Amino acid sequence: MEKLNSSTFYEKTKGDLVLVDFYATWCGPCRMLHPILEEISNERSSLTIGQIDVDEASEIAKEYGVMSIPTLVLFKNGKEVARNVGALGKEQLLSWIENYK
Repeated sequence: MEKLNSSTFYEKTKGDLVLVDFYATWCGPCRMLHPILEEISNERSSLTIGQIDVDEASEIAKEYGVMSIPTLVLFKNGKEVARNVGALGKEQLLSWIENYK
């Protein structure tokens, strides 16, 4: 899992299937989601997972209309294909991602 910023975000989201977690360090549900994302990142080499700290990269959060965190945005070849607001359990998250492979 890689921390993204305004200079790396656009290049990284051009990949085949990329999940971006919009989060903040002070957000409780975001902190609960982090180990789940780490685990999935280690298990699924076909999925790239990146994180955007909305406090550090507010321009990207604004561009993508992120109003609540955590917000998970799934990109396929640079285009947003799905979005989920709120924390999900591992099985729910994997099932959600599978719908867009």
